[in-house]
Amino acid sequence: MAKDIDKRIIADFVAAGVDFVTSVPCKQLAGVIETLDQTPAIKHVPSNKEDEGMGLCAGAFMGGARPAIFMQNTALGVVVNTLATLIQFYQIPLPMLISYRGEVGEPVACQVEMALHTKAILNQLHIPTYHFHKADDVAGLPGILTHTQMCAKPVAILTDASFWKDAT
Repeated sequence: MAKDIDKRIIADFVAAGVDFVTSVPCKQLAGVIETLDQTPAIKHVPSNKEDEGMGLCAGAFMGGARPAIFMQNTALGVVVNTLATLIQFYQIPLPMLISYRGEVGEPVACQVEMALHTKAILNQLHIPTYHFHKADDVAGLPGILTHTQMCAKPVAILTDASFWKDAT
């Protein structure tokens, strides 16, 4: 079933017109990234860091593409300035598929600290946030992607360990 979720997520991004994605390596997002690499409709440019990836997305958007970024919440603190002064200032519609590390079911203890701050940071930045807990939540993705384009804002889609576990 995990492969089905990965394919469904990427198909929803393609259907929404997303044609450029950058990603930072993440164990929870590995299947989605693998599926992305097999999808010719989307140019995938891996990134070393999330803030670098947001710069790539901004450039892609200004060049006429519809970008997205796949990342971990643990780097959210690093991208606050980039989100506010680049993505939000220039009204770039940027769907952010974010593995929400540190929640119940997280096997790595150091991930917990950023989980405590993730939603508060997104809320402070006024970024619409959607939290996927179970595999069925993916049904809301097309509407979220449409909303992102309509409001010309970044949107966070948090996918926690229970979502990925339910998808297997």
